[in-house]
Amino acid sequence: MSTEFPAVYDELRALAGSYFRGRASSHTLQPTALVNEVYLKLHGSEGLPGDRAHFIAVAATAMRQILIDHARRKGASKRGGDQQRVTLTIDRVGSPGAVDPIDMMALDGLLERLAEANAMQAKIVELRLFGGLTTQEIAEALDTSVRTVERHWRFARAWLRLHMG
Repeated sequence: MSTEFPAVYDELRALAGSYFRGRASSHTLQPTALVNEVYLKLHGSEGLPGDRAHFIAVAATAMRQILIDHARRKGASKRGGDQQRVTLTIDRVGSPGAVDPIDMMALDGLLERLAEANAMQAKIVELRLFGGLTTQEIAEALDTSVRTVERHWRFARAWLRLHMG
């Protein structure tokens, strides 16, 4: 990897920890395990970006995929019946300082729908929620202006609130 994973490990670990804050201790996926799975998913990948913002963007996509796969496995019929709601606490969707529980399966479905309508907005949501990137970092990662990111984030956040109820 062109960006050294150890250099961003603590940041990814803190981000993963924030997903599970307030969760029941019986949750089977832990922050360290999530970061380790991200490492395994990215290790040996060619063409990983060398700068921090782009690397975190790639890691955010990997985290999202791992969390969704985990939620699907937990809900698989061979493991105990109907799909169960997996709720994570992410404070970036609600108003500043608010903590909104988010159903990961519902969020994933909504992000897929949003991507069909506007791929950039869906990517911005992914980078904010799963990458923990700031508006400036997202603008750098997507090679666009901060104002464009802010405009798309406002729309995407409103769209998510509307569709998540």
